[in-house]
Amino acid sequence: ASNVYGGRERELRVTVDPAKLAARSLTLLDLARALDQENRDYSAGDFDEGKRSYVVRTVGEYRDAKDVENVVITRRGGAPVYVRDVAHASIGYKDATHVVRQKGHASIAVNAIRQTGANVLEAMDGLKAAVIELNDEILEPRGFYLFQVYDETLYINRSLSLVQQNLVVGSMLAIAILYLFLRTGSSTLVVGLAIPISMMGTFIMLWVLGRNFNVISLAGMTFAAGMLVDNSIVVLENIYRHRELGKSLFQAAYDGTVEVWGAVLASTLTTIAVFVPIVFIEEQSGQLFRDIAIAISAGVGLSLIVSMTVIPCLSARVLKTVRTSTPVPAGVRQELVGQPAQESVASSGRLLTRVQRGLGTLVYGLSGSVFWRSVTILGFTSLAVFLSWALLPKAEYLPQGNRNLVIGILLPPPGYNVEEFVKMGKVIESHLQPYWDAKPGSPEEASLDGPSIMNFFYVARGKSVFMGGRVNDPMRVQELIPIFRKATADLPGVIGIITQRGLFERGLGEGRNIDIEITGPELETLVELGGQIFGQVKGMIPEAQIRPIPSLDLGSPEVRVTVKRDRAADVQMTNQELGFTIDALVDGAKASDFQFEGDEIDLTIRGLDRFADRTNALNTIPIYTKGGHLTTVGNIADIQLVAGPEQINHIEQERSIAIQVIPPSDMALEQAMDIIRDHVLIPLKEGGTLGRLYNVRISGKADDLTKTYEALKWNFILAFTITYLLMAALFESFLYPLVIIFTVPFAAAGGFLGLSLVNNFVAYQPLDVLTMLGFVILIGVVVNNAILVVHQALNFMKGEQESDALDLEFANGLPLREAIRESVKIRVRPIMMTTLTTLFGLFPLVVSSGAGSELYRGIGSVVLGGLLVSTVFTLIVIPALFTLVMEAQQKWAARRTPRFSAQPSGHQA
Repeated sequence: ASNVYGGRERELRVTVDPAKLAARSLTLLDLARALDQENRDYSAGDFDEGKRSYVVRTVGEYRDAKDVENVVITRRGGAPVYVRDVAHASIGYKDATHVVRQKGHASIAVNAIRQTGANVLEAMDGLKAAVIELNDEILEPRGFYLFQVYDETLYINRSLSLVQQNLVVGSMLAIAILYLFLRTGSSTLVVGLAIPISMMGTFIMLWVLGRNFNVISLAGMTFAAGMLVDNSIVVLENIYRHRELGKSLFQAAYDGTVEVWGAVLASTLTTIAVFVPIVFIEEQSGQLFRDIAIAISAGVGLSLIVSMTVIPCLSARVLKTVRTSTPVPAGVRQELVGQPAQESVASSGRLLTRVQRGLGTLVYGLSGSVFWRSVTILGFTSLAVFLSWALLPKAEYLPQGNRNLVIGILLPPPGYNVEEFVKMGKVIESHLQPYWDAKPGSPEEASLDGPSIMNFFYVARGKSVFMGGRVNDPMRVQELIPIFRKATADLPGVIGIITQRGLFERGLGEGRNIDIEITGPELETLVELGGQIFGQVKGMIPEAQIRPIPSLDLGSPEVRVTVKRDRAADVQMTNQELGFTIDALVDGAKASDFQFEGDEIDLTIRGLDRFADRTNALNTIPIYTKGGHLTTVGNIADIQLVAGPEQINHIEQERSIAIQVIPPSDMALEQAMDIIRDHVLIPLKEGGTLGRLYNVRISGKADDLTKTYEALKWNFILAFTITYLLMAALFESFLYPLVIIFTVPFAAAGGFLGLSLVNNFVAYQPLDVLTMLGFVILIGVVVNNAILVVHQALNFMKGEQESDALDLEFANGLPLREAIRESVKIRVRPIMMTTLTTLFGLFPLVVSSGAGSELYRGIGSVVLGGLLVSTVFTLIVIPALFTLVMEAQQKWAARRTPRFSAQPSGHQA
């Protein structure tokens, strides 16, 4: 669909002289009825004659203006009264109602509207092809040219290109980290295969579910790129560990996979489970959440299948590890260093060995003292809570993006006509012309205080007046905002709202708006309250752009015609007839349709121009009534020049006005809402101005933010609960998941820290609702490392997986302190590998700048910071908490167990 603005429509105008009409005892309704009744083609049936059937049709539709003038209205004294006797018919153009200007020239604008659900890239390709065809075949031969002033697919294509680049770079960085640790091409290849296999499967899954491949879904795949190898790393590392215990390749592949199967399954399910509540969010942001949720869930789920099938098979056939020739002495465990094979250890391998031993020693030392474990847990937890509180920013709704389009909404004084709108446009154009005359990179552009303008348009239609512009350098588009403000500053009485077009903005002024809706019985009081709130908000937030909806000025000029019913009855004139008469004589009234060059245009009746030039001319318009009376409009109606509202809005059957506030770009929406509520609305309520007959509420995007924030808050709690219950089912205990879930507060602190660092060193990144999703993702991601440590410690304590190992001393299980120490030492390598691959996979998303980066930078910074901080604390706090909980459990079990019930030393009950 499309809308056309600007230019003037054709019409067949019948210009009538009311004096001549009245002299012949005719009314305008008589003329209108005659014109409509004669403009008909009728089907008169059909008949058969011989072998043929004939269709009968009476033809009466007008072919040209002369046909109209030859219509007989009536007969007077036996003589016909023709239309030409009282009027003149001609084909011309309607009066201009819209103003469209393009870089200082009058033009016509075509607004193409994409159908709901249509692919925007495909729709734009079709539109461009249609434009080329129109120019080549129709417009250019006539001296016209249609060109596109705005193309949203340019931003979309740049966004897709950037996220695809980040996906490739992130995947390559993840593989590089793998090679840094594994040190062999075959090992890196085996684990790295998880990325393309899972990626291809994710594309298929998105296609099966009918989801589009967009910036959001591709960003979700980029988030998952580093996670796709996590499960494979854990499996491969454990296979190597069993191989170096002296097992055969096939036995090591089997035992190593089986041993970590539970931990890998738990890690995967917790990552996926947190997205379950997300898909049920109904707000606008829910659509974005679903794309990310599906992309990450599909990728991680497929990586689990790869790690359980592809990795063991390839490990048993492709990898080569030097087999120990003699049994490993009891109690001595081979350390996994830089290379799987027993080769000379590189510097990075020695560093990792020191880290493993240092962490093992630290964990072992902490586990021997209840006091130091308690201090460690309470100290680090308090630090995490404090950081979260100190770094918690105010919330924003959706990312604004950096689209190359600045829109200015102009609110002129009430009553401006088309000529005044044209003058306004020319004033603005006089300020902006140097910017579009300057060529990109020229000395002229360098001398300006902003970028050169690629396109500029100005549109006035009805009461809506707006302008828009694009710059040649998309990265400098925000510099156009102060230029537009300066251009509108010389317009007296005009309020200008200048904003950059948001990514998710559909209508004018529907970006970051806070609508303060005031309702009550009396319009005058509402206007007074609106003016008071307008001034106070402007005083509290000087940089905000504020406009009333509708205008607070009740002075919109209006000519009010009130029928004198007694006098009208005397001359047999009804209110409807008087209204039609004035409409026809002043502005023109449609009487019928007319076919012109294949198009249907209006046939209108209009009075001579002199009757519409001045307001007092209405009094002298002669009217002939059905009763045969000749009178004037002034004799049967009172004509007053009054002022009235342009429109009256209602909310729940009460009159209302709204004050729309657009905060400055560096002020979060929630911060502006707090200022308005605490410093403007609450004092008015406490003072009695609001609360009884007159009420106020906040709506717009501010209301959407509140709803989405509430939905995310409960979804965060639900995701937390699902994760806990899922781990409880997998571990068959409510105690172990309590230890593991303790990583979440540290992840939250890391998320806020990452967001703060990005704001200070990369780019401004508010806590919008997409960024909030990062904290939900963290719940399912950060528990994975703790699951590995706790799961391995439990295995060591049970001794089940080591029963056929050569290390016979601990075949029946390790004591608690030794179990947690060995667990940390053995799992620190896969933990570091999975963490670093995920972090480096996310890194391009966080630091990259360009189209669309605003969509995923916030999530990336939260997940990156949360994962990094939680990993560090997981290796220290979780072992301390685990040993405390296990000791408490053992003491509780000992009290409940009879003295004669002997238990093997070092066993977990």
